[in-house]
Amino acid sequence: MKQASQRSLSPLEQVRRKHRVGVEDTAKGSSPARRALSREDEKLLAQILTKEQDFIDSEVFRETNAETGIYDDAPEIAKPDTTWYHPVMDDLSSTRTRTVKSSQQVILTGAEERVLFYQFNYARFRVYSLQQEIWARADKQPKREQADQVLYWYLRAERIREQIAETNLALVLAMAKRTRMSEVDFADLVSEGNMALLRAVDKFDAGRGYKFSTYACRAILKAFSRQGMKLSKYRQRFPTDFDPKLEKSNYLETKRADFEQDAASEVRRIVVENQAELTAVERTVIEHRFGLESGQSEKPMTLEQVGQIIGVTKERVRQIQNKAMEKIRTQLEVGFLGTRPVEEEPEDMAEVASLN
Repeated sequence: MKQASQRSLSPLEQVRRKHRVGVEDTAKGSSPARRALSREDEKLLAQILTKEQDFIDSEVFRETNAETGIYDDAPEIAKPDTTWYHPVMDDLSSTRTRTVKSSQQVILTGAEERVLFYQFNYARFRVYSLQQEIWARADKQPKREQADQVLYWYLRAERIREQIAETNLALVLAMAKRTRMSEVDFADLVSEGNMALLRAVDKFDAGRGYKFSTYACRAILKAFSRQGMKLSKYRQRFPTDFDPKLEKSNYLETKRADFEQDAASEVRRIVVENQAELTAVERTVIEHRFGLESGQSEKPMTLEQVGQIIGVTKERVRQIQNKAMEKIRTQLEVGFLGTRPVEEEPEDMAEVASLN
């Protein structure tokens, strides 16, 4: 029956069950049996038991009631607010600057930093101790209680690690703005600084009496230097010459300029051939206003100058110009879109005659 049930499973599920971490259930009244954890806990537990947990050792961890002294008797430390931390967005927007309010800042004292780092390393120390107990077993498989303890202390260490890193995010931003390597993208610089900050949290020994910022700033700057050297070596290995084609495309600007030139040529043709049936006054105004006189591109005249030529006010010239432009627009729509012009009332010929 067991073989039949295994054959009914998919090959992927059979591989998963083969590599699944078993947990020995030693509850009272029951014989030892294998019971699987949830898939997420199982994957995390297998990852933890793959590599020996690193930590910064201290004599405090081996004292009697060390856990009580490190956690229960320690003062409560405020957690940081990181809603202000958007360095890449702020760098892209030159008109927007984000200021950190005093209520969002959490500046730790040396004593508070020692508390957090002792809690962080003690949790990792407990994971290390549990690993040694599990690996000392013949089957190297954890009991249920051991598995729960490993997961508990590992997740607790990760939460404290995250709290320490978020409290010191401003160090990354300050160091990144100070260095400002032109050859390194600002987003890459911040990303490298964040990774360096996490590594600094793992390696910092609070028992030496120094502030974490002293150690972290140096680690972040060294990470920036390594990133710059890495990019410099890459460019030396794969040199490229300047190519204007790789710059920002001007396709839209070129297309817009071509369209404007084509439209201007079409308007000139309509005016010169008088396809819009402009009156003599309207044609005179358009030619002088837009430099189309005699088919040559000349300097456009102002409304007042055109009014002096035909003997009317500049306001009247504006009215004549608008009426002529409407006729030209209608002709353009007929030519490009194929729409029929809206029939208008006959214009007052007496008015035109009076202007002439």
